[in-house]
Amino acid sequence: MKSYLDCIPCFFEQALRAGRIATDDEKLLKHLLDELGEKLRHISLESTPPETGRLIYWMVKEITGNPDPFRKLKHESTQLALELYPSLKKTIEESNDNLLTAIRIAIAGNIIDFGASAIFDINTAIKESLVKDFAIYDYSTFKNSLEKAEHVLYIGDNAGETVFDRLLIEQLNKPVTYVVREKPVINDATAEDAIQAGIDKVAKIVSSGSDAPGTIPGICSLEFREMLDSAEFVIAKGQGNYEGLSNEKRSIFFLLMTKCQIIANDLGVSKGDIVLKGINI
Repeated sequence: MKSYLDCIPCFFEQALRAGRIATDDEKLLKHLLDELGEKLRHISLESTPPETGRLIYWMVKEITGNPDPFRKLKHESTQLALELYPSLKKTIEESNDNLLTAIRIAIAGNIIDFGASAIFDINTAIKESLVKDFAIYDYSTFKNSLEKAEHVLYIGDNAGETVFDRLLIEQLNKPVTYVVREKPVINDATAEDAIQAGIDKVAKIVSSGSDAPGTIPGICSLEFREMLDSAEFVIAKGQGNYEGLSNEKRSIFFLLMTKCQIIANDLGVSKGDIVLKGINI
């Protein structure tokens, strides 16, 4: 997915939000925004938002000297999600369609996104996701493709959300490889975050080799690109992965909540909708 003019003020908003988490030095924050403004002059709108996001969060780290500003928030998000895990597992087991309910809950977990917003209500997101209609609903294709596959490549998104992914992985009944970021960026999940969520109990954890807030194959490791190319069944969670992978010429199922109007427009849905979309199926 390309970038749009409306992405530019969002880039500044993200930089300032991350900067304020990293430091309370107003001079450093002003310098961060000045430098970002200079860099954005030379960035093409044909680049994907995660490519620019990678630059933004690299600048936050370099200018503030804080390599992982969201570390505490990531840990707290995962702990909160783990407290919900037993009741959510029971909800899935007592539902009429365990797989579909797990998908709904996994999508609800996508609300835990400090890149999109610092304010969210996970309990409300769960309640709404369990009952609201999908804006895009490729569930039958998802089920049929899953039945034929021997292995699942699951590309994760945010820390805390990882616990909700674990609940879905437990319903896939297939061997799963779970992909995380190589280094900290926003509250995206690294291997450390995935292990805290218990993903290592249900899947093999691998790194994409990238520190972008989304999956951009061209800057990922050769190992991951080969894994993606050969995967039978791919799940990609969240907006950043949609932005980075939606133009790929292979089958992928995207699970996400639209928290950004630009992404909602690209998908042809409304902001706040839940989406299960397959491409090139």
